[in-house]
Amino acid sequence: MLHFIAPPMPHFTVGGEDTYTPGRTHPDRANIGVFDLIYVTKGELVLAENETEYRLSDHHFVILRPDAAHRTVMPCREETHFYWLHFQTLGYWTEVREQQPVDLSQSVEPYAHIETFSFYIPKSAHLAQPDRAIAIIREILSCQRQNTAEAKWKQQTAFQELLLALREEGDHMPKSRQFLIAEAAALYLRNHYREPVSYERLSQNVHFHENYISLCMKQTFGCTPLDYLIRYRIGQAKRLLIRTNDPVGAIAEATGFGSFPYFVRCFVKQTGQRPNAFRKQFRQ
Repeated sequence: MLHFIAPPMPHFTVGGEDTYTPGRTHPDRANIGVFDLIYVTKGELVLAENETEYRLSDHHFVILRPDAAHRTVMPCREETHFYWLHFQTLGYWTEVREQQPVDLSQSVEPYAHIETFSFYIPKSAHLAQPDRAIAIIREILSCQRQNTAEAKWKQQTAFQELLLALREEGDHMPKSRQFLIAEAAALYLRNHYREPVSYERLSQNVHFHENYISLCMKQTFGCTPLDYLIRYRIGQAKRLLIRTNDPVGAIAEATGFGSFPYFVRCFVKQTGQRPNAFRKQFRQ
């Protein structure tokens, strides 16, 4: 699974389609510098990226990394038609085994001018709705033949729609038990952060022992449920400090901190400064 941070969004560079006769092979390449999306509509391509093999039959796709080597495992045994799309991103990306339910920002910038977000795309999958994907790909290739600014704009818009369609395929992929438990616990904590939350209440609502929930969250988020909750509360407090004139004590109460001194201690630990000092950075 490929994990992207946006903006900037990945952008389409060039694409096309090809039909291989029996015996023909896809070229072996390495470190081509762009992602290579290959979508087979008929026949079969058998490719490998490094040591991982991908068998692409009707309506299967694979996204080959820009920094890896890929090669043909065996020649085509039948007539094979496929589309290929190259794309790139100037933003952060990585390959992961499973997606994270929520990405809590680790940035020290509390009020970014551009809000970033994560999205995940399967490395390879079978498309449940191939007609939609084929229509989008044909639109992208049609725009490629028109050398106008409007066509390039439509091309990139269509490419984002294609990425969304591929991302939706990832929603149907199985997730680990630990992932699902961590996701349920994180959702409960976000929905109830204004209230007193205990490990006992969390366990009762997620229906697993608190020690196992904590283990799942450490594996998924790298922190305990309590650390997750405090980090989320501090994030909400930052927004209120910047966007409202509410007293700091009222903000502490509104974000679920039981006492003002405890709120200040947590805020200083997370940000390195007191709430009033933090607020003054964004007020004249």
